[in-house]
Amino acid sequence: MPQAQPAPGASDERLDERAMARLQWRCRRGLLENDIFITRFFERHGSGLTRAQAQAIETLMDLPDNDLLDLLLRRKEPEPAWAGAEVAAVLELMRPPGDRLAA
Repeated sequence: MPQAQPAPGASDERLDERAMARLQWRCRRGLLENDIFITRFFERHGSGLTRAQAQAIETLMDLPDNDLLDLLLRRKEPEPAWAGAEVAAVLELMRPPGDRLAA
């Protein structure tokens, strides 16, 4: 599983246009279903992404496609060993609205 590590300078600073383009390129996936979730995420939240959120997205993109899809579809929840609060928050923004897993 990916390792959550704070990026140097990760903060609430917004991503500039070049960093956003690089992140979107990095997020291209092999499964169409993942691409649909990710595209919708960028359409809704892309203009306000911070560097900390971008680092969380990078952590999610380190996952194999099927593991990422399981997280997006709520078949699994992220493991605390690699997913911090920022990863969980970004994942929740990427997920479709609807049923939540019971706590």
